[in-house]
Amino acid sequence: MSTRFEHIDSQQTEMGEISLRRRLEPSLLVDVYEVRLGDEYLMSSLFTASEIQLAELGLAQLPDTGLDVVVGGLGLGYTARAVLDDPRVRSLHVVEALSAVVDWHERKLVPCAEELVTDARCHLVTGDFFAMVAENTGFGPDSPDRYHAVLVDIDHTPRGHLHPSHAPFYTPEGLRPLAARLHPDGVFGLWSDHPPDADYIATVEQVFTSCEARVVTFPNPHSGGQSSSTIYLAKRPL
Repeated sequence: MSTRFEHIDSQQTEMGEISLRRRLEPSLLVDVYEVRLGDEYLMSSLFTASEIQLAELGLAQLPDTGLDVVVGGLGLGYTARAVLDDPRVRSLHVVEALSAVVDWHERKLVPCAEELVTDARCHLVTGDFFAMVAENTGFGPDSPDRYHAVLVDIDHTPRGHLHPSHAPFYTPEGLRPLAARLHPDGVFGLWSDHPPDADYIATVEQVFTSCEARVVTFPNPHSGGQSSSTIYLAKRPL
């Protein structure tokens, strides 16, 4: 365990100041890593169950070996690490818009960094995931033409975006280029902090053969109860 509070790093980004800190969680007596963008909390190592489930539920849809996977949004690295825990994965490209977040991993300042930066299958790519999808560019070095799974955890919800430029991705027109990057029967997974959204499911089903919403619950030591997130899972047509 660390001291009660430590400010680890702050960097300026085009969306404002992003900061990384570590604090002692008194209810559990464990170190918690937290990321803030300005005054807004972005992520916490105290709540990672749904980020891990994004990877596990998404990859569970795939029977193949030699899987090529993209994760949109690096964060604290829990989704990426869960992908690499699957021995079927051949390559992983993790696209993160904020260079500071990639820098924290490369400097091994966050909990999952060691596993990500030392695994030869894993490529940390600084770039705009949404622009890469829309412009049909590669997702970094040695990027294959098609992927078996694309797992996205960037915005709060399909309607709550960190930046207005993200909004087109959540439309049928924005999803079609993504579907084209998947192998037939490939998986698109999306994390959301809100309950299932029937209108968004209908939007996804205009492009993909199916879309289901899985609710993931987990303990919340702050409230003493349970919290939940939603994982959307969609399949590309064969």
